Amino acid sequence: MRIWSLHPKYLDARGLVALWREALLAQAVLRGKTNGYARHPQLRRFQERSSPVGFIAEYLRGVHAEAVNRGYHFAGAKISRSRASGCLAVPRGQLEFEWHHLMEKLRVRDPGWLARISTVKNPQS
Repeated sequence: MRIWSLHPKYLDARGLVALWREALLAQAVLRGKTNGYARHPQLRRFQERSSPVGFIAEYLRGVHAEAVNRGYHFAGAKISRSRASGCLAVPRGQLEFEWHHLMEKLRVRDPGWLARISTVKNPQS
């Protein structure tokens, strides 16, 4: 399971679809709808919040918005109606770590997409 801290705009098509599916799985775990993954480290930042389901739902809304922006048809009805306010903290160095990891994935998977985003100096969350 990979729940990126990077903004979904940096992900290629395959990465965005994978993020959508894995974030939906995370939502199911946080809602108690599945027994697996409950202790997965990627879920800690949501579990530590007052409204874990609300925070994963807000995260999914961001992923969904990026998909809509690209003309994809992700099923927004799958997102919980729960809400949350505030931001998830991103540990120091996490964005840089994820950025380099994404660059390595894209070198193999989608060099064209890599070329589109490789000029970014300070990736956003």
